[in-house]
Amino acid sequence: MREIDLTTWDRAMHFQIFRNSVQPQYCVTFELDITNFLNRIRELGYSFTFSFVFAVTKCANEIEAFRCRFLDGKPVVYDKINTSFTYLDKGSELFKVVNVEMKDTMEAYVALAADTVRNQDAYFTGPMGNDIYQFSSFPWVSFTHISHTESGRKDNATPMIDWGKYFVRDGKVILPFSVQVHHSFVDGVHIGKLAERLQNYLNQFE
Repeated sequence: MREIDLTTWDRAMHFQIFRNSVQPQYCVTFELDITNFLNRIRELGYSFTFSFVFAVTKCANEIEAFRCRFLDGKPVVYDKINTSFTYLDKGSELFKVVNVEMKDTMEAYVALAADTVRNQDAYFTGPMGNDIYQFSSFPWVSFTHISHTESGRKDNATPMIDWGKYFVRDGKVILPFSVQVHHSFVDGVHIGKLAERLQNYLNQFE
């Protein structure tokens, strides 16, 4: 992690303008084609949730804007962002928040996530870290938009990532996908980069 120098940062003015907004976080929803990815995940016997969280995190970590946060009121950029996701145990309608360190390979991440879920009984294990992406699946509805509860903290720059119920259209499996970000760090161009990188990863996943 390193602190961003506002005297030399080309984004300093944009950072300050959006930081003072009444609502500095914004949310974008779009669709992903997961046809290839879903088929391969099923062949491997991996959990879709764990695999998809890995895929999104891998792609988001390649874009610096998604690794930026506030720390003690100052802008910083992390070298790596880890994961935190909601998970429903079978037979339960209450979710637990599971924190899992990002790994270099999907195989390693899926195994660690499975072990963590299996061994965690508590719904919440403490305050979430600053160096995470916050994931939540919404597999009951193919939504076209989603909003989030807000803590009221303007300096909350943790991206919140959701996906809905996938469906088939024209022979392709389509997944509703949503990401909420802090405008001080992430513009539409960065979300566009994430969408492109993630779709390419899903298409090419073997």
